[in-house]
Amino acid sequence: MSGFVFSEKPIEIVSGDDVYLTDANGTEYLDFGASYACVPVGHCHPEVVDAATSQLEELMYVQASYPHAARTALYEQLAETAPVDVDNVWLCNSGTEANEAALKFARAATGREKIVATRQGFHGRTMGALATTWKDKYKAPYEPLAGGVEFVPYGDVDAMREAVDEETAAVILEPLQGEGGINPVSTEYLQAVRVATATNGAALILDEIQTGVGRTGSLWAADRHDVVPDVLTAAKGLGSGLPIGATLCRDWIAESHGDHGSTFSGGPVVAAATGATLDVIEREGLAEHAAEVGAYIREEAERRLGDDVRDVRGAGLMIGIEVKRGSNRLLRDLALEHQVLALPAGRTVLRLLPPLTVTREHADEVLDAIEEVVG
Repeated sequence: MSGFVFSEKPIEIVSGDDVYLTDANGTEYLDFGASYACVPVGHCHPEVVDAATSQLEELMYVQASYPHAARTALYEQLAETAPVDVDNVWLCNSGTEANEAALKFARAATGREKIVATRQGFHGRTMGALATTWKDKYKAPYEPLAGGVEFVPYGDVDAMREAVDEETAAVILEPLQGEGGINPVSTEYLQAVRVATATNGAALILDEIQTGVGRTGSLWAADRHDVVPDVLTAAKGLGSGLPIGATLCRDWIAESHGDHGSTFSGGPVVAAATGATLDVIEREGLAEHAAEVGAYIREEAERRLGDDVRDVRGAGLMIGIEVKRGSNRLLRDLALEHQVLALPAGRTVLRLLPPLTVTREHADEVLDAIEEVVG
């Protein structure tokens, strides 16, 4: 008997410390994937470990209808850090659940069906969130999915304005696409989408599951673009690897959310770890650090790699390097020959999502390795 769904790599990880992972043979790896951005403050940050351990010893779990100090504190902390007026919090266990809730809440609040999503977008694998995900490879085995979804090109203002009308419940998009290839858009585009949704009484859902928690150089990418959504979804790095998602809503969405719930919504241990994670990010200025080190990586990658790659793009420590051949072989060579772990974003993009604690010295080591395998 064995597990399925995941194709296991030939590296058994046994421990982690800050930006490093160690395998069963004692080999140490620089982790520039952070398990899809899930450890923003580094592996096993002492403050997060202490918060989770202390809570674990007091109370492992109580359902969310019973108030608990760690959960209540997290509600307040998320509301305080979110864009203005996005201060109603629902907690769940993953990003796809956060997006699933966001879509349900938008339909309940507007009484409408139509959802506008973007090509190359990725919003999760449950049946509702999957319907708003672009690639057929994720969807084909499970169709038919939820209806009423219309896709438009990412970054195309005219197409978005044409698609959003008085029948639209919501627009859902990433402020910087992750799985689709690390595709950025302009502030002008996101602000135009904000105007189109507001004009037509539709909700704007910003999927910040990968871009949030300091990843792009501010706590939320929405802040970088001066855009206030109606719903903001978060997950991945929130709990430093413990399973949590959050759907943050403005009042008009929260007041008409319909009937929704989750057994494990905001468990005490996860809530304590998440609160500690946010504390560390704020106290250590990790969002600002991500902006600084990320800019250095992109500039150095462009200088060193030059014509050997097609493009270097991203924001903060969410970086894509588009190469001229398949990325999987390069990723294998980085891991096995240089002890550097990274990720793909499509067939030809190397994706770098390291812990926000990485230094320029770490970056130089990784860039040396990339330069060798690309060359």
